[in-house]
Amino acid sequence: MNFDKITRKSIEALSKTIISAMPSGYFTTSEKADRYLLNGDKKFSQEAGKFFTCGFAKAVLTPEDITKDNFYIAGYGSNNPAKGVLDDMFARAVYVDDNTGRGGVVLCCVDAVGISRKDINDIRKLVIESKKIPALKSVNVSATHSHSAVDTQGLWGEKLFKSGRNDAFMEILKRKTADAIIAAYENRKDGKLFYSVIEAEDMQFDCRTPIAYDKNLTRIRFEAFDGSEEIHIINFASHAELLGSETKNISADFPAYMIKEIEAADEKINAVFFNGAIGGMISAKEIKKVYREEIDCEAYTKDFGKKLGKIANALENETEIEPIINVKSAPIQIAASNFVLILARLLKVLNNDIIRIGKRSEAYICSEVGYLELGKNRIGVFLIPGELFPELWNGEFLSAEESATGKSADYRILRDMCKCDHQFVLGLCNDELGYIIPDNDFLLHEKTPYIDKATDKFDRSHYEETNSTGPNTARTILNETEKLIASVK
Repeated sequence: MNFDKITRKSIEALSKTIISAMPSGYFTTSEKADRYLLNGDKKFSQEAGKFFTCGFAKAVLTPEDITKDNFYIAGYGSNNPAKGVLDDMFARAVYVDDNTGRGGVVLCCVDAVGISRKDINDIRKLVIESKKIPALKSVNVSATHSHSAVDTQGLWGEKLFKSGRNDAFMEILKRKTADAIIAAYENRKDGKLFYSVIEAEDMQFDCRTPIAYDKNLTRIRFEAFDGSEEIHIINFASHAELLGSETKNISADFPAYMIKEIEAADEKINAVFFNGAIGGMISAKEIKKVYREEIDCEAYTKDFGKKLGKIANALENETEIEPIINVKSAPIQIAASNFVLILARLLKVLNNDIIRIGKRSEAYICSEVGYLELGKNRIGVFLIPGELFPELWNGEFLSAEESATGKSADYRILRDMCKCDHQFVLGLCNDELGYIIPDNDFLLHEKTPYIDKATDKFDRSHYEETNSTGPNTARTILNETEKLIASVK
């Protein structure tokens, strides 16, 4: 048995010891964790309604007392309390109904580094128990992944293993987000949906091989029949980390300036941004200069967002979408191989729902996957609970010779599960599990796995593994997504 296997067995033993020693109060049941999950459609339908009904609303989430309490900035280093506000954090919600009588769907995005499924279920609870949205079949909440927003996960506090979450702020965030969702329903109007796609050239950078990311910017546009309103849903893949590690001001990062540019084109436009498959990791073109602090990060953030906004506004050749919306979600259980995350949960840094399986020594994170279709096989959207490596969507994996493990990938990729004209990943949706990495290139540090990053035989860094739940996460998510899609067809 080689040293690597011995190390892995030691880590597994340590993890099991931690899990076994944890009080039962830190665990839940799958029934409790999934109580507020709306599963969506049992079977997908191709019968169209007469038109779409859509509504939009937003709520400012920025704390009013930003300098009076410790609100830690999330995404880079810990112990970075905010000193001011560059631009506001928002929750933006869209309600969509195809008027077939099967119910409406909510798509909501929060300017944050990530939102745990437990917090999202609290938002769902508020919406569902308000009884203000009848026949609601799906509520989906994602995060923009801003690295300059208030810590919503707990990992960026004053000290290691001391939560950076502000409990009072989180309660306000959940209430305001739920209120925005309800208001989106109340603001609904009848109209049409269109989609258009453009390749955003020379805007992104892939920090890790393989170089295999989605260059498309997708816009789904709602146009009210009375001409009074448009809703622009934008999907694009890039880490929102352009203000850099030295920033002291709360910000939504580049999405704020992209949305401002889009909405400046016409006062009737409301826009919302959903990030894509950003694992790998996919960021802006000049991100290396941001890391090295070689540029004016604030100016670059604003310019990058403005450029994306101009690209979105210039989209042409739209295709109308038939009034059909199908959606399905399913709970999943992710093996928590990363003992650091388990320890963080024990110390109440994280608040993810976890269950204990087997002889009290195996922990699983309760999460979910989802799939949404618009029109008659027009748009397919994969609702992924974390930062997906793009090759798990497009199949452009490293070969056995190129990979860190010397093995090839054998997944059925997301793109092959969908027969729609256009498709994309909606990342960090309904959870934030960190990086979702193909197992053939998943490499841990031999001595301190999940703490220090490994370096492979090609001298490539494997930082992303330290922020992953484990090597089986990708396979679980893809397998469960495949089952989900097969169940509705």
